Amino acid sequence: MKNSLKDTQNLTDDRGVEIQKVGINNLEFPLTIQRKNASNQDVNATIRANVSLPMHYKGTHMSRFIEVLNSWKNKNLLGVDIKGCIIAIIKKLNAQSGELKFKFKYFIDKKAPVSEISSPMSYECSFEGILTNYATEEENYKFILGVKVPVTTLCPCSKAISKYGAHNQRALISVKVSYDEEKQIWIEDLIEMIESCASSEIYSLLKRPDEKYVTEQAYENPKFVEDILRDVILKLRENEDINSFEVECEALESIHNHSAWAYQKEEK
Repeated sequence: MKNSLKDTQNLTDDRGVEIQKVGINNLEFPLTIQRKNASNQDVNATIRANVSLPMHYKGTHMSRFIEVLNSWKNKNLLGVDIKGCIIAIIKKLNAQSGELKFKFKYFIDKKAPVSEISSPMSYECSFEGILTNYATEEENYKFILGVKVPVTTLCPCSKAISKYGAHNQRALISVKVSYDEEKQIWIEDLIEMIESCASSEIYSLLKRPDEKYVTEQAYENPKFVEDILRDVILKLRENEDINSFEVECEALESIHNHSAWAYQKEEK
């Protein structure tokens, strides 16, 4: 039997307003992510997907976003695969531009520094793709890999003026990098680079010898948020595969009722 239900979204709109972005947000969805060692990790992602909407259409078809995502959820996603998914969405919705962002917790087995006991460590990560002017001479695609890495910072000023110890705290280093489709930057490598810029790394599981090690390591390696930001920037500048980046460092101060914060964005 032929479907005779009215398609309201396809009705003509006469207000003359083209919508730049319309779609779905905060969709929880299972995804399969390819790891650096060629194995896979199943994650629960929060998704935002949107397209442009020409002025003559009343609305977009929200269900079609889900249809495309459902067909892509087990494709072992890497950065370059996001483009293919966006193209499928754009074609499905007869649009010219589209964006897709996946936010998810990524787990890495991490060994404690002395006992070497391994335990899962979680990191907030994101894949984001932006495709504009599809199938025209002005077509442009940009992929952005994002990670948020918890670390320890120890205050250089506190160490310099205190007779006993120095205040330290957890800090969050957020990095977003963009690179070309033919390149590949792994989540694991980006996290490792960021952790190397802190006063000390953070671990899920520490025995007493491990706790002694990280406490003393932080004390011997004091850093302001400015120090960490600069160190991360220098390492990102050295990576020839990166086209642009954003870095944000927030130290959740242990002796103040505010955070210390620093930010930088650069195009290469």
